Formats: sequence, C-alpha cells, structure tokens
Amino acid sequence: MTIDVHQHLWTSGFVSALRGRTSSPRLDGWTLILDGEPPYQVNPADHDERDTTGLELALVSLSSPLGIEFLPPEESWPLLDAYHDGALGLPEPFRAWASTCHSEVDPDRLAKDLDRGFAGLQIPATAVPDDRLLEVLTDRDLPLFVHPGPAASAPGTPAWWPALVPYVQQMHASWHHFHAVVRPRHPRLRVCFALLAGLAPLHSERLIARGGTGRGLVDPGFYVETSSYGPRAIDAIVRELGIDVVVNGSDAPYAVAPDPGLGEAAGHAIRVTNPRRLLGRKETRT
Repeated sequence: MTIDVHQHLWTSGFVSALRGRTSSPRLDGWTLILDGEPPYQVNPADHDERDTTGLELALVSLSSPLGIEFLPPEESWPLLDAYHDGALGLPEPFRAWASTCHSEVDPDRLAKDLDRGFAGLQIPATAVPDDRLLEVLTDRDLPLFVHPGPAASAPGTPAWWPALVPYVQQMHASWHHFHAVVRPRHPRLRVCFALLAGLAPLHSERLIARGGTGRGLVDPGFYVETSSYGPRAIDAIVRELGIDVVVNGSDAPYAVAPDPGLGEAAGHAIRVTNPRRLLGRKETRT
C-alpha cells in the first residue's frame, strides 16, 4: 500500500463556488479564468472518480495557484469552506490538507477547521508563514505542506512555463526561508515541501560558498515531496538529504507518482514509512 501526500480533486461544491464568481479566480463552464494567465480548459474527467488501487491514503490539496488564500476574507472564505466541505466528504482512501485565508489571518478558524479531521495545513509558497498559524499546527502535532502559489506568465511563454520557472523559484525561496527564519521559532514543526523544494537542497555548496551553513546537517522535520520529478532528481536529493525525508506525491491529475528507481527498500521508505512519519501515523506491521 502507498501513501500519496499530493493530489488535487475538485468536488461539485467547489466547482459551483468557482462558477458563482464574477471575477477571477472563476470557472466559466469548464474554462478557468485567472489574472495574468490565459484561459485554461479544465478536463472534467480529472475531477471525477479516480483509481485509488493500491493507495492506503491520498491527501487532496487546494490548488494554491488559484490565489484563493490571498483574496479578501469575504471572498476567500466561501471558496475555502466549499473546498473543505467537499474534501471532507470524499470517500476513503482520501483525506485532505486544510487551507486558510492569508489576507486576514484567523488562527481560531484554522483550529476549528483542523479539528474537523484534516491531515494538516497547506500554505502557498508565496505566503509569509504566520507564527499564529504554525502554533496552531504544533499544538496539534500536525504537519504543514508548502505548495506553489499563484504564478502569472508573461505573454508568449509556453504552457509549461509556470511549472518550470515560477513554481520552482517559489519552492526554492520557501525552503531557504523556513531554514533561516521559521525553524528557529518553531523547532517542533514538521514541514513538507512540494516538488522536492524546487531542488533547493542541491544548492548547499553554493550556500556555504556565500556564507551560509548546513551541508550535512539534515533537519529530520523538513520533508520533500516528489511530484513531477523522477529517478535522477530523487537520487540527487537522497544523496544530499538522505532517504528518510523524501515522501511520495503525484500531483494527480497533472502528473503521476514517480518510481524512485532506488530499489525496494528505498521505495517502501518513500511511499510508506516516511509519509507516515510526516503525518504522525504509526507504522503498521504486515
């Protein structure tokens, strides 16, 4: 059985909430309208029933590039509530990351949402982590998932540009910010960075050359998730950080979970043991 910590699935209530808006982010039928990006044709089948064969757990997350978390609270919360209600209604093996409004932080509301049964909190990499939100997480011994945020593209850039340039840059910046600023204030916080943190861990030699520290000092509470990368990138990250902080994620329906290509024991660690540790779930014996 496998754990997938990174999937996207829009429920009917969330779709209706997006269709009910007159400004971006919004859906016009199945056409997604975002500021700074060309209209995107959503495939309805991507958010229909999904094959979960072999999955012990699949964690659904809000699509942070939509920018919902940064809307004014009177616009953000109806969309977040629709996402939360729909995600909590999904059948097993689905669970979900909670999301929250960042334009007006409400730690009490986050606490109530988490207590409904969410696995932890997701924030966009473009958000400045608010200490009050992180304290709510650590009080509950729940993890944080850092996901790429909004990424407008310049006219004429190819469709893959946001995923290869802004998303990677955002994750790279978030990795270093958490190490330099957040970790000293929140020593017990467990964090998972999507898409292998934009491969930021591989820049440790340059970090040291410019006055930083940290090569060989792996933070066991900072995990990296594999979505959209394959064996070469995963192997490089394992060589830098070790196997114990790499966790499986697919970014479905936009990608599939990679085969780490590192052998059976490493595959089990990435797909089962490490995700359980991230989520605070006990290892089960078979």
